[in-house]
Amino acid sequence: MDDDDYKYVRYPREATIFAAICAVLFCVLGVLGNFVTVLALIKCPKLRNHATTAFVLSLCISDLLFCTINLPLTAARYIYEKWILGDALCQLFPVFFYGNVAVSVLNMVAITLNRYVLISCYEYYSKLYSKISICMQLLCTWGIAFLIMLPPLLGIWGQLGLDPSTFSCTILEKDGKSPKKVIFLIGFALPCIIIILAYSCIYCSVRSSKIKLRSHQPMTDARTSRREKDDSRLTKLMALIFLCFLFCFLPLMLVNVFDDSIQYPVFHVLASVLAWASSVINPFIYAASNRQYRSAYKKLLGMVRSSVDFSESKHSNNSMRSRQDKNQSVSYRPKDSSSNADV
Repeated sequence: MDDDDYKYVRYPREATIFAAICAVLFCVLGVLGNFVTVLALIKCPKLRNHATTAFVLSLCISDLLFCTINLPLTAARYIYEKWILGDALCQLFPVFFYGNVAVSVLNMVAITLNRYVLISCYEYYSKLYSKISICMQLLCTWGIAFLIMLPPLLGIWGQLGLDPSTFSCTILEKDGKSPKKVIFLIGFALPCIIIILAYSCIYCSVRSSKIKLRSHQPMTDARTSRREKDDSRLTKLMALIFLCFLFCFLPLMLVNVFDDSIQYPVFHVLASVLAWASSVINPFIYAASNRQYRSAYKKLLGMVRSSVDFSESKHSNNSMRSRQDKNQSVSYRPKDSSSNADV
């Protein structure tokens, strides 16, 4: 059996075509959705001043990079059923792939801890989430996510390259050693455990607070009640985003662990497609689940419409003025001195 037959048996052509179509579709939807979300959050002063928004923006930028860089390369890989883009890109591809996944998870950790401090330790919130502190947290989030890919990139521990049997650029063994399990532990499993524990603490804290309020303070002022409802909605939204992320990536992690030899290639393709979807679905979750985010989208849409209307109105006025000037130049004709002499 030659190499092409071997790969065809492992990945049915129908599965690779399906994967390529999904990659292209997710690329378009993900770039548009995340780009619009970034613009909407930046243009909305009410949301822009929230510390949570900084981490949501970071998450959107991570998804935007994934859709812009990884998905087009993945589509080409499945279309040709081989890697055709050279060794340099083959080494950079897993850096962006695993790095962006780690950035997404660590951003969710930061969002969850932000929600926990706001609800359970509010007296420390202003100190922990000053502008400098937020910048440092974002820097650490991106730094840690991509630093864990440095050892295989430099060939110190494992290496990055092409796996011919799966035509995928990934983390390979070097001298019988690979950091894949450690990267999975630091970049995915451990952050997920922290997020689950933090949301459990948030749930217990909110429940305890509600019981105390009902027993000691049955009436609260409208402003406090509204703020608590907004915080609760935002916390639920971020929890939903994490659950969707877990739902999208868990199948891929499971098939990589329990079917490492790829006996069921179709399952691997479906799990990969589901993982790509995680970079696309967040804008739809924002729009469907939270009033403040819907308001930000509507405000951006209104600004775009008014800008288009203003541009069309300006163009129409300029055209009308141009026609008027033309008519005036045609209607005004100075007398010819030579013709007057003839007369």
